[in-house]
Amino acid sequence: MTSINHSIKYIEYNSEEQLPIIIHLIENDLSEPYSIYTYRYFIHNWPNLCFLAKDGDKYVGVIICKLDRHKDRLRGYIAMLAVAKSHRKMSIGSSLVKMAIYAMKDMNADEVVLETEYTNLGALGLYQRLGFIKDKRLFRYYLNGVDAFRLKLFCKTMVRDAQAV
Repeated sequence: MTSINHSIKYIEYNSEEQLPIIIHLIENDLSEPYSIYTYRYFIHNWPNLCFLAKDGDKYVGVIICKLDRHKDRLRGYIAMLAVAKSHRKMSIGSSLVKMAIYAMKDMNADEVVLETEYTNLGALGLYQRLGFIKDKRLFRYYLNGVDAFRLKLFCKTMVRDAQAV
């Protein structure tokens, strides 16, 4: 899969050698600190739900997800999404999210959820354009004291909404 910018290539995670690259991308972008164990928990249990974006030989984006049972549903979860500042506004984030959503749908996900800072208007816009709705506000959710919104996408409506973008 390639974006409008044909130099961007999308690949599935395939080796522990990519872990330092993933950590670097996420640490530069997200406010929440993660331990090496958190990365390994997601990537080793769901390597097929971790995708990277490359521009030539440089990694410029990553999405890390999981899929497991939640009550009576199979729930996908987008844990981390990061795109290098130099490569924003090129549809890389949207492409990574769509790849993850389709992979989770292929694994029979009923829904996909995530949290994002309530002040992160760029992320909120991205997810809402892809059909996510605000499920609830989580007060002082992040370690920095900032509130979050939990966003949810129901897979029954996902294909129509995601393809409309």
